[in-house]
Amino acid sequence: MFQLGNTLISEDILEQDFVCNIQACKGACCVEGEAGAPLEDEETAILDRIYNEVKPFLRLQGVEAIDAQGTFIKGQDGEWETPLVNNKECAYTIFNDKGIAKCGLEAAYEAGATTWKKPISCHLYPIRVKEYSKLTAVNYHKWQICNPACEFGKSLQVPVYKFVKDALVRKFGEAWYKELETVAREHPKS
Repeated sequence: MFQLGNTLISEDILEQDFVCNIQACKGACCVEGEAGAPLEDEETAILDRIYNEVKPFLRLQGVEAIDAQGTFIKGQDGEWETPLVNNKECAYTIFNDKGIAKCGLEAAYEAGATTWKKPISCHLYPIRVKEYSKLTAVNYHKWQICNPACEFGKSLQVPVYKFVKDALVRKFGEAWYKELETVAREHPKS
């Protein structure tokens, strides 16, 4: 672990390689698990505000789940998250004709219907962020469904922090990311 400003960072984000291999995993991170995508407090208001623009991009099952549960819910851990369809995939998940899960929020963004890409937790994945009173923990989340991404990242020699650069800049800013790059250059890879 090392510290940059108010963030405490796992060395795994420098040492582990990762590049999503959507053809291999089929977007399993949008479908697997026991909860929806974690949401920051301000993201709940964004979901409420943009829902009508996003709705045309969603599947009927997702719209029905959102209509029944709301654009976001309070999870069992007491934190905000996206609702699920039948306790399975995120309600904002869409599928292409090959059965690959994708984000309906991101589809709306890419089509120009909204200016918000998707929850920062999804954009940052496989990094998970946990806010504490004085520090923010930045950790690598290893999940077996992402083994193809780890293999692909290793073959391309792309460390986690480079794969999620845009998301890290979105969350912590350009100056923070430049400091992270400096640490990475000086850090010996295991």
